Amino acid sequence: MIRYIAASLLMALSASAVAQVKSAVSTPSVSGRPVAQRSVNEWLQRMHDASRQRAYVGTFVVAGGGRLSSARIWHVCDGTQQMERVESLTGAPRSTFRRNDQVLTFLPESRVVLAEKRESLGLFPQLLQSTSAAIGQYYGARELGSERVAGFEADVLELRPTDRLRFGYRAWIEKNTGLTVKLQTLDSQGQVLEQAAFSELKFEAPVGMAQLEQMMGRTEGYRLEKPEMRKTTAEAQGWALKQSVPGFQPMSCYQRSVNGSPQSQEAQTLQWIFSDGLASVSLFIEPFVAERHGQPKNLAMGATHTLTRRLGAWWLTAVGEVPTETLVAFAQALERQK
Repeated sequence: MIRYIAASLLMALSASAVAQVKSAVSTPSVSGRPVAQRSVNEWLQRMHDASRQRAYVGTFVVAGGGRLSSARIWHVCDGTQQMERVESLTGAPRSTFRRNDQVLTFLPESRVVLAEKRESLGLFPQLLQSTSAAIGQYYGARELGSERVAGFEADVLELRPTDRLRFGYRAWIEKNTGLTVKLQTLDSQGQVLEQAAFSELKFEAPVGMAQLEQMMGRTEGYRLEKPEMRKTTAEAQGWALKQSVPGFQPMSCYQRSVNGSPQSQEAQTLQWIFSDGLASVSLFIEPFVAERHGQPKNLAMGATHTLTRRLGAWWLTAVGEVPTETLVAFAQALERQK
C-alpha cells in the first residue's frame, strides 16, 4: 500500500505534467527469467525486513489522482535502532525525523516542530502492517518476472485481493536486498490508482545515525507542539462494531488532544485503527458540531478514500487506502454502547 505520506506530499499537476508521468503508472512490461516461488507471507516478510534493516538514501516520487509529489529519504539502522529523515521536495517545506517510534516534523514556514510518538510512520517503501498469517486468505501472489527500476534489477510481484473490500498491489522488489523500489496500488479493474517509486537510490547511506540525531535535536527557534495520543480501547470509550469487516482486525486505539489542553473526555477525538495486514483504515470519532462538520461526504485522492457521516451526537471520519464500500461497511457496523 502506498503509505500515508503520499497524501501529505501530493500537490496539483497541470494536464501536461500528468501526461509526462502517465507512462510511469502504466502496466509494466516485464522480461527475464521467472522469480523464485515464495508464498505471499514470505514475499511480504522479505520486503518488510529489507525496509527496516537496510541503510539507504534516495529520492522517491508519488503520483496519483492527477497529483505528483517527491521527497528525499535517508534511512540508517544500527541493530534494533532505526532513524529516518524525509525531506519534502514539493509543496510547503517539511522535514520529518524518526527515531524508532519518536517522530519530529519541522515546519520552517511556521517555525513549528510537531513531536509525536507513532508505532509506525507509514513511509514508502514499507508495505506490511502486521505479520498476520491471515493475509494469504485475502490476497494471492502472482510473480510477473523482472524489470529495472532506478538502475536496479527487481522482481515484479502482483498481490491480488480475493474480494472487493481491498485494493491490489504491484511491487518491484530489488533482487539482492528485497527492498521495495516501486509500488503501485490497483483498483478492481487493475488500473493504477497511485504509484510510489525511487527515481534514484543508493544503498549504505552516506550519513550516520549520530549525524541524524544531531539534526533531529536542532529545535532552537521553533515552537514545540505535542499532540497528545493516549492509548485506550474502543470498548473503554463506549464504541464497538456490530459485525467485523472481513479481514480487518483492530490494531490500536487512541484519544487525541493537542498540547495537553484540558479537554473533557467527550471533547477528544478517538482514533480506532484497523488493518488486514496490508491495507489500513482509521476511524476518527468526535462530538458532532453543525457549524464545523457540515454535510456527509465521500472523497478520493489517488488510492486514499475518505468518508464522513453523522452518527447521532457524533461525527465519524473514516480514512483508508481501501474502496469506498469498505469504509461504508465500517460506518454501518459502528455503534455507540454507552
